[in-house]
Amino acid sequence: MESKPGLTKNPTTVERKSERELVVTRTFNAPARIVFKAWTTPELFMRWWAPKSMGVPLLSCEMDVRTGGTYRLVFGQDASNSWAFFGKYLEVIPNARLVWTNEEEEDGAVTTVTFEEKDGKTLLIFHELYPSKEALEAMEDGMLPEQFEQLDELLVTLGAGKA
Repeated sequence: MESKPGLTKNPTTVERKSERELVVTRTFNAPARIVFKAWTTPELFMRWWAPKSMGVPLLSCEMDVRTGGTYRLVFGQDASNSWAFFGKYLEVIPNARLVWTNEEEEDGAVTTVTFEEKDGKTLLIFHELYPSKEALEAMEDGMLPEQFEQLDELLVTLGAGKA
C-alpha cells in the first residue's frame, strides 16, 4: 500500500518482551480522546477492528466500557458461521488506559492499552500478558499492524489529522 504524498505513515512495532508478553506500539496523529473514543465506541470500533485481509466482518460489538463492564465481539459471515471474543474490563481510565480479559479461551491474555498524548498525537501501547509461553505462541499476532492502519484511516475520517 503506497502512502499519499505529504502523508507520513507511522510504523507499528511488534515486540515480544518475554516468553509471555507481546507489546505493540504505534503513534497516531490524533489526540488521545479521539483514539480512545475509537476503541470504546462500538460503531467506531466495528469500522476498524476486523482486518480487511481476513475477509471476515465484525457482525456485532457490545461494549460496557467501565471497570467491571463486559464486551462481546462476534465475527463471521453470518450468525450460523460465527465466533465470539468476550471478557470484562478490569480497569478503565478515560482517554488514558483500558485493561480487559480475553475469556473466550482458557488461556486468554490480559490486554492493557495505554494512550499517551504528546503534541496532539497519541502513542498507543498495546500489551498482552498470556498465562504461558505456549498460549502466546499459539496466538496470531500479525493482524495488529493491519488493524492499526485501518484505525489510522478512521481517525482521518473523524477529522483527527487536522490541526
